[in-house]
Amino acid sequence: MTFTGLYVPLVTPFTAADEVAADALEALAHQCLDAGAAGLVALGTTGEPTTLTLDEQARVLDICAGVCRERGAALIVGAGSNATAASTRALHALDPRATAALAVVPYYNRPSEAGVLEHFRALAAASPVPVLIYHIPYRTSRTLSAETLCRLAELPNVAGFKYTAGGIDDTTIAFLSRLPEHTSILAGDDLYAAPLLALGASGAILACANVAPAAYSDLIAAWRAGDIARGRELGNRLAPLAAAMFAEPNPVVVKAVLAAQGRIPTPNVRLPLLPASPESTAAALAALPEQRAAIRV
Repeated sequence: MTFTGLYVPLVTPFTAADEVAADALEALAHQCLDAGAAGLVALGTTGEPTTLTLDEQARVLDICAGVCRERGAALIVGAGSNATAASTRALHALDPRATAALAVVPYYNRPSEAGVLEHFRALAAASPVPVLIYHIPYRTSRTLSAETLCRLAELPNVAGFKYTAGGIDDTTIAFLSRLPEHTSILAGDDLYAAPLLALGASGAILACANVAPAAYSDLIAAWRAGDIARGRELGNRLAPLAAAMFAEPNPVVVKAVLAAQGRIPTPNVRLPLLPASPESTAAALAALPEQRAAIRV
């Protein structure tokens, strides 16, 4: 199975009473799909799943799955942790409405590259849906060589990667130049999405797309259509937004902007995250595409 286009990792909006704002989440999901997204990501990092209760996680997943089923869109579900056994159990229990599972490279215990390979061999074998490997070394403290990335790509039931390497380095170049045809690369770094698309990524999972889904959908479409001038133009115009949105830990600025737009009821996050500062919020609002140029939003 291949994954192309934009997949929006939805925030989890909260009410003033610190409950999941279900109506706002459902509306946001529809807005992203209306703007051209190919699908949604539920319980990704942007959705703050580690601070949600199990009941809240189930509610978020049910809302996203319902919208995706209604709209005929793909649903990628964040699943798994740094423990292989617990991750395989989570995959066995995965909601049957999921299109794919997004599983992060094991963090904290820092396994060897061979250990990472065996971890995903077990997860891919256990998963009832294709697995997308979430490669984000600046969070996991586990870098992977191009050789290991290629070996992971060859595992049965591994569909591809959310590739969030923190830049375009020699490993990225080597990996993408050897990428198997069946492997989907979804750009996960908002700031580096355009260059990764230029190198051959098939799509993206981008937190900034919560606030500007049409602009990011257009960016991906331009690169996939080979419209280099349009892709470069959009990438350059969106770069300030990505920088502003990540001035503080994700998703605090994203939620502040959505609240300022009236699309979610509050900008609230849960500890250990703190709300975005007024300065960061103002800078992000000023960087929105409609403030910079006539990009469709």
